[in-house]
Amino acid sequence: MRVLLLLFLVLSGSLFSQGNNWRELNDFLGGQRERAVAFAIGDFGYLGTGLDTAEQVRKDLWRYDPTTDSWTQMADLPGPARRDAIGFAAGGKGYIGLGVDNQVSILGNKMQDLWEFDPILNSWLQKADYPGGGGNGAFFSTVFVAQEKAFVCGGKIGPNLYINQLWEYKPSADAWTERAPFPGGVRYLAASFSIDGEGYVGMGANQDVYKKDFYKYNPGSNTWSTIAPFPAYERGSACAFSLNGRGYVCLGTNGGLLDDLIEYNPATNTWAIRANYGGSARKNAVAFVVNDKAYVGTGKGYSGKRRGMQEYSHVDYTSLLESELNPLLVYPNPTNGAVYLNESVGENSKITIFDLLGNLILEAAVNSQKINLDDLPKGNYILKLLSDENVERTTTIIKIE
Repeated sequence: MRVLLLLFLVLSGSLFSQGNNWRELNDFLGGQRERAVAFAIGDFGYLGTGLDTAEQVRKDLWRYDPTTDSWTQMADLPGPARRDAIGFAAGGKGYIGLGVDNQVSILGNKMQDLWEFDPILNSWLQKADYPGGGGNGAFFSTVFVAQEKAFVCGGKIGPNLYINQLWEYKPSADAWTERAPFPGGVRYLAASFSIDGEGYVGMGANQDVYKKDFYKYNPGSNTWSTIAPFPAYERGSACAFSLNGRGYVCLGTNGGLLDDLIEYNPATNTWAIRANYGGSARKNAVAFVVNDKAYVGTGKGYSGKRRGMQEYSHVDYTSLLESELNPLLVYPNPTNGAVYLNESVGENSKITIFDLLGNLILEAAVNSQKINLDDLPKGNYILKLLSDENVERTTTIIKIE
């Protein structure tokens, strides 16, 4: 490959500057926190429970107002303080349940209770206990909401004991029903989101092994199916959320700490790399979505527990980055060196590489399937191929060390 041009250039007016970026917000007023839960009701986000800097489990709840970037403390959860619980919203109410009531799990009690929060009355009401995990509670479960019902998947139920159960909770009936188990095997520390009435669950850990598989759940047929492989690192303790018809996985750990953001498009069954998290790398953070913007924060970083919050704005990359019918395929991805095009190229083909801020990083002629990326620093990039027939296709790539 012969490099024709190497330069940095800000592409003003491009779609890159109109979205796919993070904005720093005021810190969470409840202090440094990890292993909390979060949900959104109407125009507000809610964050509560978790572990503080004294390694004490908490039961407080805070409301976030995006219009004023401010936090207000609400009524405490009436049940025991806890960490690694589940939190979700459905039918205009918030819910917190499950978890464990001690920083050291073997010294604590697993929770099976579920509590409903009324944002108008600022009050709580106990609901039917979670019956999964042998009826003794669970923690490290994940939850998604589809068709006004919550689905609680996986979790840990004891030392070296994990489950792959899926339980549906119907708020209108205050009733639990067991559904088809998660097909990836026992799982905890997983991530989940929902899009158009279907749930997506993946990653986490199968006992001590981090995973990167992902599955789609259809509540109507009570069936699971695999989706496209996740293109980045396997991980646990990540955040996940859905925004404007796309799913997102952010942060987490695979031994070290991660700060990337990966977007899933269900229309094309493809993943794409988006702008790295605006704060420091971390795990055990929370996320909620209010009025088409995502809010991600707290968690634990390399220097300890965090209270910082960031707002993410989405951009539709369909016309700029994604070819719906004929996507550009490269492998391996991520890569620590070269990538290879999954097709032959003509003598006059050309590639361009941009970073996620729209800066042109590399422009080069290419006449073989191999593209050498040794000189690129670690990061996320957008790769475009212009063929001999003047057809342009695009993909996203991850360069690792």
